[in-house]
Amino acid sequence: MKTAVDAVFAGKARRFNRRFEQMCSHYLIGPVTCTPASGWEKGQVEHQVGYARDTIFKPRLRFRTLEELNGWLVAECERWARSDRHPEQPNRTVWEVFEAEKPFLVPFAGPFDGFHQIEAVAQATCLISFDRNRYSVAARAARPAVQIRAYADRIVVLCDGELVAEHPRRLGRDRTIYDPWQYLPVLARKPGAPRNGAPFRAWSLQSALTRRRRGRPTLRAGAGRGAR
Repeated sequence: MKTAVDAVFAGKARRFNRRFEQMCSHYLIGPVTCTPASGWEKGQVEHQVGYARDTIFKPRLRFRTLEELNGWLVAECERWARSDRHPEQPNRTVWEVFEAEKPFLVPFAGPFDGFHQIEAVAQATCLISFDRNRYSVAARAARPAVQIRAYADRIVVLCDGELVAEHPRRLGRDRTIYDPWQYLPVLARKPGAPRNGAPFRAWSLQSALTRRRRGRPTLRAGAGRGAR
C-alpha cells in the first residue's frame, strides 16, 4: 500500500511513507509488518475484517455523504459491541470490557490532518488536474507551482503556503469544478466573460446582473415616466 510503504526489502524490512510515519507518531502507534506471501501471519486481522464486512456492511447500503456513512458506522459498531460477547471474556460484552479499559487508555489527541499531497502547475485557464477531474484555483495561482492536498472529502490547493482553492472532492471522472469568485480578476481584462465564460454559466446572480450577462440593458433609476 503506497500510502503506507515506499519500499519493501527482504524479510519484514520496510521504508515507510513519511506521512504514514507522522500519523503513527500522532496516534502513538507502531506499525507491524509481515513477510511477503505469508498471509497466515495476519490471519486474525483478516478474520476480523471479514467478520465486520459480513456483520455490518451487508446488505450493501448507500449514503449521500461521507459524514452520513461515518455516523451510521459509529452507531452500528457501538450496537455490535454492546450485544456481542468478548472472545476472551465470554461473561462480558465487548462494550463492558471497553468501558473497563477506558481509564487506562492514552487520551485522544484529536484527528490527524491526513492528506495526500502532490505538486502540480495550474493551467492558464486557472485549472489544476487531480484524479481525472479538474478544479479551479485563484487567478493569481495560474502557471506557478501549487501543492494539492487531497483529503477524503475535499481538495485544498496552496501556492507559496497561501490557500488558493478549496473544493468538495469529486470521485467521478472528467468533471470540471469551478468557483466563479476565483475568476473575478479576469473580468477586469475580459468584461464579456460573464456572458461567455464557462466558469460563469451556472453562476446564480441577481436579476440585474443576469440581464447584463445575457446582454440585455438594465433600467436606470429614474429613467421611467416623469424622469427629468
